[in-house]
Amino acid sequence: MAKVSIIGAGSWGTALALLLSKNGNEVTIWSKFDAEIQMLKENHEHVDKLPGVKLPEDMVFTTDLEASIRGMDVMVLAVPSTFTRETSKLMAPYVTEGQIIVNVAKGIEESTLMTLSDIIEEEIPQATVVVLSGPSHAEEVGKGIPTTIVVGAKKKSVAEYVQNLFMNEVFRVYISPDVLGIELGAALKNVVALAAGIADGLGYGDNSKAALITRGMAEISRLGIAMGGKAQTFSGLTGIGDLIVTCASMHSRNRRAGILIGQGKTMDEAMAEVKMVVEGVYSAKAAMALAKKYDVQLPIIEQVNLVLFEGKNAAEAVKDLMLRDKKIESSDIPFEE
Repeated sequence: MAKVSIIGAGSWGTALALLLSKNGNEVTIWSKFDAEIQMLKENHEHVDKLPGVKLPEDMVFTTDLEASIRGMDVMVLAVPSTFTRETSKLMAPYVTEGQIIVNVAKGIEESTLMTLSDIIEEEIPQATVVVLSGPSHAEEVGKGIPTTIVVGAKKKSVAEYVQNLFMNEVFRVYISPDVLGIELGAALKNVVALAAGIADGLGYGDNSKAALITRGMAEISRLGIAMGGKAQTFSGLTGIGDLIVTCASMHSRNRRAGILIGQGKTMDEAMAEVKMVVEGVYSAKAAMALAKKYDVQLPIIEQVNLVLFEGKNAAEAVKDLMLRDKKIESSDIPFEE
């Protein structure tokens, strides 16, 4: 049994808290919001973000960050990506050498183009940073629906430790050393999911969705490999797997926001209606900055940026994608002479 704290009481953090508790671990959930912690104490359920998922009576809920870190074997960092740096700064004074932090958020910091694990390592250099990612909606994990995910870590022994912590009969965990590839797939798929949602909002069909998923994956792989990620990662659970589930499911806040934008709402209106952090909006600009830095073409992600931030009509964006110059699908497969 390990002592584990969940730093961030959103839907994903809450679902993982229940999973870890069922695995026999001693679990604490931290939130900086007094009202949220009081609600969890009174109901043993996150009635706003994960209704119907009951938490055990012996789970601890607190706003005391120091108590959530001191003496813990593992901290699961489950705050939205835009708060990763701020929260890491708050955590840093209490983290001891070698304490494990498992980051489960997905995103790229727009101002620095850093991945979230890079941010955590910069702010808490004494920590051992691990990532956990894959096709996994909190709503389904909270209900015990079979799910498969990947743990990324630099050292195999650390990855195996975290794998054993999370894995059970409904939550299968693989391990990988490609932390960068895992994080890039996780962040960039949210931008493509916005595009898939926009297509749904415009009333397009399965053909359009399949095209966006397939060509979106080509863009993610192209940039990810240019940055040093491994091709196998993008064809796996944290690449195509996560992209499929995020583009296809109504659990996906990015897809839901995209649908609203396709129906004519502005980015701000869509985000307000979804009522949750739409990570793809924050990763979209970062993706284009990385594309410029590594000289990589990302036509779908480019059009998403134009719709989000420059007011381009969504239908026009689709038309411009369809009318791009003729291309070969796989340039490394030769034709006969």
